[in-house]
Amino acid sequence: MKVLLASHNAKKLAELRRLAAGLDLGIEVVGLDDVPPYDEPVEDGDTFVDNALIKARAGFVVSGLPTLADDSGIEVDVLNRMPGVRSARWAGPAKDDAANNALLLAQIDDVPDERRTGRFVAVVALVCADGEHVVRGEMPGRIAREERGENGFGYDPLFVPDGETRTSAELSAQEKDAISHRGKAMRDVIPLLTALEQTERRSRW
Repeated sequence: MKVLLASHNAKKLAELRRLAAGLDLGIEVVGLDDVPPYDEPVEDGDTFVDNALIKARAGFVVSGLPTLADDSGIEVDVLNRMPGVRSARWAGPAKDDAANNALLLAQIDDVPDERRTGRFVAVVALVCADGEHVVRGEMPGRIAREERGENGFGYDPLFVPDGETRTSAELSAQEKDAISHRGKAMRDVIPLLTALEQTERRSRW
């Protein structure tokens, strides 16, 4: 069974494929670069749930494939849980990771370590013929004072998960998958994908 991940982000696609492979599902995950192009909707929702559903609905309507979409970001407690849904565009519309990280560091430069708390949040929406499903995952932690590590993307070089001294960008892919917000959300969506795969298998009998 094919499942569309409504994203062009190669790192997100690789992460989802890795998670699906690790759980030995009979599912092929394809991305937006693997299907005919279409006009992608504007992510103008007020919440992670809104944006995930906007993307998943559009992908399902156009491709006909069960479609997953995620909206994720970082919430910093002293910034009233911002950047939140604006995480990718925190420093402007260019979605520049380096600029976003630099701005965030500057905004909390004078905040003591014990108050630099926050969390990564991922909401994953699945839209398919039998309806819409939404799951949420969180990874709590704190914001470091400088970027560290070469793995991951986005705010990973700044984020130290609870129980760790390393940033998310210093963790191996397997270590990150085990505790990450997206990993948690994807593990919660796996039973839904498994049920879909079983339904499709029965329909072929």
